[in-house]
Amino acid sequence: MDFTRLLTEFAAFWKANGDILVSQQVYHEAAPHLVLQAYLQRVVRTPIRSLRDPSGPPGGGTVLREYGVGRGRLDLLVAWPYRGPEGAQAVQRQAIELKVRAEGDADPLGSALVQLDGYLDRLGLDTGVLLLFDRRPTAPPIHERTTITATTSPAGRPVTLFRG
Repeated sequence: MDFTRLLTEFAAFWKANGDILVSQQVYHEAAPHLVLQAYLQRVVRTPIRSLRDPSGPPGGGTVLREYGVGRGRLDLLVAWPYRGPEGAQAVQRQAIELKVRAEGDADPLGSALVQLDGYLDRLGLDTGVLLLFDRRPTAPPIHERTTITATTSPAGRPVTLFRG
């Protein structure tokens, strides 16, 4: 699964729809979590066979919410089956942590990277994804603040950073 491409497509969706999606939610803190989860669930569970690629493998991936890792809970864990070398069945896992920044909150990047590092260590993963949603009224417009960059965790792991 090309998770970078998937995240890039989500960023375009978020830029176009994020304001309306989160403004109508009663639980403003949960809205970005629910939107991302619904987006991923639709893509990950959908069979890849399509008009563009009728020979593609079936879907069958899973999106696990609040996945227990040690004493903590990772926000989302995506598991995607694929055929490895020599056709052996394998599973790609992608750990995703989400944070929402509200009015008066400091930027959660540093503490979130530490938290994600702990999850990655327990799961035996080399990379992770961190999504930071800015809900402050003073935040730049959603189309300006939505970016995807690369950063490094305190333990030196590559992390894909989404800000929206």
